[in-house]
Amino acid sequence: MQIKPILVAVILALAGAAAHANPANWRPEWPDTDFDKTTVADWAEILSGGPPKDGIPALSDPAFIAAADETRIGAREPVITVRIGTARARAYPLRYLTWHEIVNDTVAGVPVAVTFCPLCNSGITFDRRTRHGTLTFGVSGKLRNSDMVMYDRETQSWWQQAQGLAIVGDLTGTTLKSLPTWLESWGEFSARNPDGLVMDEPDYGREYGRNPYQGYDSLARPFLYNGENPPHGIAPLVRVVRVGVRAWPLTRLADAGTLNEAGVTISWTSGQASALDTGRIAKGKDVGNIRVRDGQGRDVAHDVMFAFAFHAFWPDGTWMLGQ
Repeated sequence: MQIKPILVAVILALAGAAAHANPANWRPEWPDTDFDKTTVADWAEILSGGPPKDGIPALSDPAFIAAADETRIGAREPVITVRIGTARARAYPLRYLTWHEIVNDTVAGVPVAVTFCPLCNSGITFDRRTRHGTLTFGVSGKLRNSDMVMYDRETQSWWQQAQGLAIVGDLTGTTLKSLPTWLESWGEFSARNPDGLVMDEPDYGREYGRNPYQGYDSLARPFLYNGENPPHGIAPLVRVVRVGVRAWPLTRLADAGTLNEAGVTISWTSGQASALDTGRIAKGKDVGNIRVRDGQGRDVAHDVMFAFAFHAFWPDGTWMLGQ
């Protein structure tokens, strides 16, 4: 496991946080961001994740190939499945999103941002349309509660990925609509969607399929996080299924298989590898596939994230522990 370099980076980053968490230090890189408009109470909450603005390159309008023609992706590798209307289902593999974190795309005429924050295991797809116009997103290089801070290229406002909420800049307070997409294994996607599409490998010099966060989801403490641990003795890096302001621990779902609570049906089946475990994503431990549906059988927007992130952003949220 590559745990020691991660811990060293945490110590160095936290040590320098107080000195650098100041808009005056950020303005040379962000001259068009209005730092006077913000919901952030303490700038020290925002840390550098290491890479600069666009150091993690977001993608736009990627190429796709037929699912039947894909030969590089392991059956257990995770993908984010996007199905809108009658359009062919699309798979966005985490072997690419781990390195790029945001894909700006258009599906069935809907402009979307498919996002994945490895440090929170948060994979959410947003509608890029707002009352201020259609936005295009990039990676700021900043973290808050270990979660990616996105930015939009149109106004240079900063957005909290886990919440889809603008937290700094002209659009502060604006919320993106989350779409009902989900994480599942490539094997599940391709078996159910033989006519589906899968994002083709980007033309970047990345070792796609390798996990740059080896051993991360076995750590006792998240990377660059100095907030509270979750309540009820739940370990910070336990995965939870978040639906609105409720969170179901994945350990409970794995035991139950299916739960019908709070107006939704959540099902768990084995067969999806963690993208944040072993050095090769395809060999990661089994974390299972999740689907969330309403009473009419329709997919519901949700997220499978780490427990610490749910507690950080929804401190008054409800923990669905079945007790």
